[in-house]
Amino acid sequence: MLAVTGCSSSSKFKRYDGPKVTSVVVNKGERNLYLMHNEQVLKQYRFDLGFAPAGDKKIEGDGKTPEGTYLINRRNPNSSFHLSLGISYPNAQDRAEARALGEKPGGEIFIHGQPNLKRAKGADWTAGCIAVKNREIEQIYAMVDNGTVITLRP
Repeated sequence: MLAVTGCSSSSKFKRYDGPKVTSVVVNKGERNLYLMHNEQVLKQYRFDLGFAPAGDKKIEGDGKTPEGTYLINRRNPNSSFHLSLGISYPNAQDRAEARALGEKPGGEIFIHGQPNLKRAKGADWTAGCIAVKNREIEQIYAMVDNGTVITLRP
């Protein structure tokens, strides 16, 4: 049994005492995010993507979410969104692809909750991030450590 608990019901910071999340798998087409312990699915979440969800992110401002293997490399408890976990996009290959197009690759790709100061408008409203409900990002934030591998699939 998995347990994600908080110090109080109003705290956005939860504690997790279950099996280690060894990877995160994002299936963009299915809109499913999986927190994995080896081959076992610990949790599954639905999400919204960028405003141009089909295809791999190539350049800054294209509204796409990257595809490939990255790391969770940072956390922001004071994000413009409820909470956020950073994805290590762009990597060297992403930068080279954008440079070949004469463009910048963009960056600042996160798994995050809902905006703090406004409401999300419809489905696929982000600039290329993965957006979940606030109570879900609280769980993900507690369960996923920096350095965890994240695979984003079409």
